Parts: sequence; structure tokens; C-alpha cells
Amino acid sequence: MNLGTFQIGSPRKRGEGLRVGAVRFLPRGVKKEDYARLDYFDVWFPLLAPSSELLKWLKTRDWPSEQIRWSKFRERYIAEMKKTDARQSIKLLAELARATRLSIGCYCENESACHRSILRELIEAAADR
Repeated sequence: MNLGTFQIGSPRKRGEGLRVGAVRFLPRGVKKEDYARLDYFDVWFPLLAPSSELLKWLKTRDWPSEQIRWSKFRERYIAEMKKTDARQSIKLLAELARATRLSIGCYCENESACHRSILRELIEAAADR
């Protein structure tokens, strides 16, 4: 599997492959034709980002701990990714990653607390099927 992750806007790494931006919102103040040149992403794929409703739900709650917050978010994000369009998109990326290098990106600094880590797991699982 030729699959990696990256933080949007970070310098490209050698062998990183196609950068897929799995974010809901486009970067502000950046022209569409500059996304790849400025190391944002090559392809924007908002379907694989957490929904606006999920992000709002996550931010409008008081969480007793970060672990509970992450667990609940993970559960809901995976449920969103099981819907037909997202599920088929994940399968497509899994098949593409068999043939060529690609990387999934988001704005989050910490990958372990970002949906891209979950998305990577889902793509890897889809490749095993």
C-alpha cells in the first residue's frame, strides 16, 4: 500500500505522491491554481472530511476528557464514512494506492488527533478486502 499522510501547507517530502486534501474548507486567500504549488494539495476531496454538523457537534460540547472526545468523534466520523459515496471514495483511494503513491492531508498539526489518521485506517482496511 502506497499511502501516507501530511499536514496541509507543510513542505512536500520526496516520494509523497499525489496529495489529497481531505478537508471541508478550502484555504483562505489562496488561488485555486496555487494549491499544489504552495504545498496545500493536488486534489481537494471534501467528501472525506468530517461533515460540518460533526465538526459543530464536536466543538459545542464540554468533554470530560480528550480521550472521550476523540472516541466519540471517531465513532461518528466512521459512521459518516460508511455512507455510500464516502465508502466508494475510500475504496477508490485504496485501489489507487495499490498502483501509485498518495497521501491524505488535513490542516491539523497532530495526526494522532486528526481524522486523517482514521481515514488512513479506513483506506488500508478497504485495500485488504
